[in-house]
Amino acid sequence: MSAFNLSAWVLKHRAFTGFMMVLLLLGGLFAYFRLGQREDPEFTFRVMVVKALYPGATALEVEQQLTDRLEKKIQELPNLDILRSYSKPGESVIFVTPREDTPPKEIPGLWYQVRKKVDDIRMTLPPGSIGPFFNDEFGDTYSVIYAFSGDGFTYAELKKAADSARQQLLRVKDVEKVDLIGSQDEKIYIEFSDKKLAELGLDANAVGEALQAQNSMASAGMVYTAQRNLPIRITGQFDSVDSIANLPVRIQGRALRVNDFAEVRRGYIDPPAFKMRVNGKEAVALGVTMNKRGDVLELGKALAEAKTLIEGELPLGMDINQVADQPRVVRTAVGEFLSTFFEALAAVLLVSFLSLGFRTGSVVALTVPLVLSGTLLCMLLFGMEIHRISLGALILALGLLVDDAMIAVEMMARKLEEGWDRIHAATYAYSATAFPMLTGTLITIVGFLPVGLAKSQAGEYTVAIFQVMGISLLLSWLGAVVFTPYLGFLLLKVRPGSGHDRDLFDTPFYNRLRRWVTWCVSHRKKVIVATAVLFGIGVAALTQVPEQFFPLSNRPEVIVDLWLPEGSSFAESEATAKRMEAILSKDEDVLNYTAYIGGGTPRFFLLIVQQLANINLSEFVVMTRDNTARERVMQRVRQAFATGFPQVRGRVMRLNVGPPMDYPLVFRVFGEDPAMVRAIAGRVTEIVRANPGTVDVNDDWHDRIPSLRLVLDQYKARALGVSTASLSQALQAYYTGIPAGQFRENDKLIDIVWRAQNDLRTAAERLLDVAVRTGNGRTASLSQFVKFETVFEDGVRWRRNRFPAVSVRADVIDGKMAPDVASEIILKLKPIQDQLPAGYFIETGGSKEDAWISQKSIFIWIPLVLVVTLVLLMVQLHNLSRTFLVFVTAPLGVIGAAFALLLFRAPFGFVALLGIIALSGMIMRNSVILIDQIEQDHKAGLDTWTAIVESTVRRFRPILLTAAAAILAMIPLSRNDFFGPQAIAIMGGLTVATVLTVFFLPALYAAWFKVKRIDSSGNGVAQ
Repeated sequence: MSAFNLSAWVLKHRAFTGFMMVLLLLGGLFAYFRLGQREDPEFTFRVMVVKALYPGATALEVEQQLTDRLEKKIQELPNLDILRSYSKPGESVIFVTPREDTPPKEIPGLWYQVRKKVDDIRMTLPPGSIGPFFNDEFGDTYSVIYAFSGDGFTYAELKKAADSARQQLLRVKDVEKVDLIGSQDEKIYIEFSDKKLAELGLDANAVGEALQAQNSMASAGMVYTAQRNLPIRITGQFDSVDSIANLPVRIQGRALRVNDFAEVRRGYIDPPAFKMRVNGKEAVALGVTMNKRGDVLELGKALAEAKTLIEGELPLGMDINQVADQPRVVRTAVGEFLSTFFEALAAVLLVSFLSLGFRTGSVVALTVPLVLSGTLLCMLLFGMEIHRISLGALILALGLLVDDAMIAVEMMARKLEEGWDRIHAATYAYSATAFPMLTGTLITIVGFLPVGLAKSQAGEYTVAIFQVMGISLLLSWLGAVVFTPYLGFLLLKVRPGSGHDRDLFDTPFYNRLRRWVTWCVSHRKKVIVATAVLFGIGVAALTQVPEQFFPLSNRPEVIVDLWLPEGSSFAESEATAKRMEAILSKDEDVLNYTAYIGGGTPRFFLLIVQQLANINLSEFVVMTRDNTARERVMQRVRQAFATGFPQVRGRVMRLNVGPPMDYPLVFRVFGEDPAMVRAIAGRVTEIVRANPGTVDVNDDWHDRIPSLRLVLDQYKARALGVSTASLSQALQAYYTGIPAGQFRENDKLIDIVWRAQNDLRTAAERLLDVAVRTGNGRTASLSQFVKFETVFEDGVRWRRNRFPAVSVRADVIDGKMAPDVASEIILKLKPIQDQLPAGYFIETGGSKEDAWISQKSIFIWIPLVLVVTLVLLMVQLHNLSRTFLVFVTAPLGVIGAAFALLLFRAPFGFVALLGIIALSGMIMRNSVILIDQIEQDHKAGLDTWTAIVESTVRRFRPILLTAAAAILAMIPLSRNDFFGPQAIAIMGGLTVATVLTVFFLPALYAAWFKVKRIDSSGNGVAQ
C-alpha cells in the first residue's frame, strides 16, 4: 500500500483527471437542479388513531363497554409502547404508539396488525356501536391549501366550484391527492310541531316510518319475454323539495300531505360538526398533497398555472385564497440557507486566500466546489433531498471539508519553498499525511455516527446530518489527495528557499511559539492541572446552560386556540371565533387569518400538532407580516384573552421545529382509581401553577359537564305501554332527528331528516311536555311518568396503558426554557411522589421526556463510537498508549462549548448535543495528525523532546488554518434558529480545543511518556 501513491497516479494521468473533474462539476449542477426540495425532512409518524362511536352512552359507559375492550386487544400488539385513549359521551378514540426504535419500514405492517386484531373482536362490541374506524395517515401534509369563498354564495355553490377545481388539480404533475375541507353536507329537514301532530292525532315515529317507506328504492323485478328482458321501474321517489312537501302520507287510515303537519326546507347539517372560515368568510377549501417523489418548488409553479385557469372559470365574486403555500415557504427557507451557505463559503475562502496567498488559496477554493458537486451527486444517487437538515449539514461540513485540502496544499507550498520540484512537492503530502488525514476524517465522521444510528423520531428527523457529513468529509479526503495535487501542480510555482526545513520556521513568531511550547512541556504538571481545572469548570458551566429540546420555527404564522368548556355547543364556538375574527381583522400586522371551528387546522406544516375533532375548539392560523410582527400579534391576542374572553381557555403558539409536541410542560398522574388520580392531579396542578415560569396551566380531563337525566317511573310507563326503547326513539326523533330516506339529485344523495321544529328542539324546559305514543295508540306527555333532573358527568376520560390518567399541562413564559422549568417543578413534586399510595404514579412528559428519549437514543451508541474510534486510532498509531493519549483529548471541546453557549445565551438541546459529540472527532483528528508528526520526526532522528516541540511548531499553521476555516464557516450558521446552538458549541469548543492542542497536548505527551530534555552531553535532564 505504501508503494502506491494516488497523487502521483493522478499527476501521471492528468488528462483523465481533468476530464473527471469537469464531469463531476457538471454532475453536481445536474444533481442540484434534480434534487427534491422541501422545508423539513420526511419522517414516520408513529401514531395510529382507532375511533369508534357509541351513540347515547356516557363517557364512563363508552370507556367500560367500548374503549376497554378495544384496548385489551390492541395491547397484544408487538412493539407497542404507549396506548392512550379518551372516552367522551358517545365517542371512543385510541392512540396507538409503537416503540421509538421500531424501524420505519415496519410501521405499515404494525398498522395492519392493529386492524386485524380489532376486526377479531368486532362482533363482541356492544350493540349500537359504530366502527371502529382507523386513521394512520397523520404524516400527510398539504403542500397547498386553496380556500373558495365569496359574499352571497352558498356552501353548495362553493363546493361545486371546489369539486370542479379538484378535477383540474388532480391532473397536475406530482399531485397525489386533493381533499375537500370544510364542506357542509346538504340535508332536507322535515320539521314538525308537536301541537300540530297532537291535533291530528299523529305519532312522530309513525310518520317517520311512512316517509321512509315512500322513498325506498328496491327492485320491482323483471319481465322476461322471448325477445328481451324488460326491467320494471316504479316512480314515486322524491325529485324536488316540493314533491316531499306535497307527498300524501297515509297514516292511521287518513291521507295527509306532509306540509299539512310539517315544514319542509333544504339546508345544511345542523348543528355543523366542522367549519372553515377565511378572513371572516365561510369557505370550502382544497388541500393538495404532493407525492413523495415530487419537487415542491416545481409543484408550486404548476399549481400556480392551474390556479390561474381555475380563477378564470369562477363565478363573478367568488375568490380563491391560498391559505397554505409550502412552495413559497421552501423557496424562502432554501434561499436563506443558500445565503448562509455562501457567507460560510466566503469565510472559508477568505481564510484560504489571506493565510495561504492567492495561488495557494485558489487551490483550496477550487477544491471546494468539486467536493460539493460530488456531495450533491451522491445525495441524488442515494435518494436524499434538499431541506432544512441537509442544507444545514452542508454548511457544517463546509468548515471541515477544506481541512484536508489545506493540509495538503500547505505541505506542497512548503516543499516548493524548500526547492522541491512540482511533481515531488504535489505527491509528498500523500506519502506523509494521507493516511493520518484519512484516519482523522473517519474519526470526525464517527463523531456524527450516533445521530445516524439513533432509533427515535428526533434521530430520524436529523439523520441527514450524519449522511451529508459522512459523504462530504470522505469526498473531502479524496479531493485532498486527487484534486488538490492536480490543481497545485497547475497553479503553484517553484519558489526556491534556503533548502533547510528549519529556516522556514526560524522567524520571530515561530521562535516565540517554540518558547511557549517548550515552557508548556517543561511545566507539564502545571499545564495538565490547569487544563483539568478548566475542564471541571466547563462541565459545571454546561449544567448552567438553559435546556431546550428543539427550537421554535422562524415562520411568521401564529396558531391561536380557543377552548370553550367541555360540552359547549358548536354555535357558541362559532360565536367565539367570530369575536376573535373581529379583533384580527383590525390588526395591521395580520396579513390574513383562517379559522377552523370544531377541530384543528389540517396539516399544512409537517411538524404541527394536529388537533382532532372537538366541538368546543376553534383554531386560527394567523399569517403575520414577519417575525417581529408575529411577536406583537401574539402579545395583543394574549391581552384580548385576558380581558375579553372570560369563558375561553386561550392559547397562542409559534410553530415548533422537530418532532411534534403538544405542550412543552406535561406531568402525568395515573393509577387505578379515577377519583384518587384526579385528587393527586389537583395537587400537581397547584404546584405547576405556582411556578412563575408557567402559563395556561390546565389538565386534559376538564370540568364535568351537565346532562339531562330522565328518571323513568317503570310502573306508570308499563301501565301506559311505554318502553325505554320506544321512549328513546321518540326523543331521538324529536330532538336529533331520524333518517326518513334520501333525496337523490344527480350524483348526490341528500339525507332527509324528520325532527321537531327549532324552537322546540332548543328549549330544554319543554322536555317534560314532549308527547309520547302509548300502547293504546294515544299520546301522553313525559311528565306523566318521568322525573327530570340535571346531573354532572365526565365530559372526557383519559387513559394511558389502560390506567386512568390525568395530564397536567402548561406553556412556559417567553424567555424560559421548558426543560429548566420542568426541573424546578420536579423538585417541588418530590414530596407528593414520596407520599403516593401503591399503584399511583407521577411521570414527567413534554419536552423533558422527549429530550431524554432522544438523548438516550444518542447515548446508547456512544460505546460503539468509542470502540470504532479506538480501532481507527490503533490502525493509525499501532500503539495502545498513544491511542489512549489521543482519546483523552476528546472531551476537551466541552470547555469552549459550555462557555460559548453561556456567552451567547444559546440553549443546550438535541442539536447542541450533536455538536459537542462531533467536536470530539474534530479534536482527535488534530491530535492524531500532531502525534503522527511527532512519531515521524522521532524516527527521522530527533530526540523526543525536540520532536514534540518542532512537530507542534510545524503543525501549528495547518491546525490553526483548519480551525479558523471551520470556526468562521460556523458564524453565518450561528444565526440560524435550528443549527445556531450547534454552530456556537462547535465554534467555542474548537477555539479552546485548538489552543489546547498546541499547548496542552505536547505537555500531556511529555508527561505520558515521561520525556526528558537531552543536554549537550546526551544525558537526560529531569523536569
